[in-house]
Amino acid sequence: MNETASSSERYRQGMATRRAVLGDAHVDRAAAAATEFDQPFQELITEAAWGHVWSRPALSKRERSIVTIALLAALGQDDEVAMHVRATANTGATREDVCEALLHVAIYAGVPAANHAIKIAKQTFAQMDAEKAV
Repeated sequence: MNETASSSERYRQGMATRRAVLGDAHVDRAAAAATEFDQPFQELITEAAWGHVWSRPALSKRERSIVTIALLAALGQDDEVAMHVRATANTGATREDVCEALLHVAIYAGVPAANHAIKIAKQTFAQMDAEKAV
């Protein structure tokens, strides 16, 4: 890892926030899978997305989670929708929150986008429930 990035305050804050939202297991998997090619990208998202945007105090993690899910659904980013639905276990966003966000997606970004995201959210919540039952 780049010494400059890993020693910056924004990087440290970003890593703490990233772990709080996505969980240690997810972040550890991403770190283990990083290569020389994508390490700069991992540093960028840790500093910019997690250290700057997600760490700002104006919105709670719950509110950021809801906004993020809606945006990702509108953009058709299926894997990211599932990842952020899973992260609701850490952000405090409820299933009702996710449903409401996806209703907004239906009106403002289109029914097909919302319909597909609802399918992904249902599958992800079912997986989360199954993991709890074990």
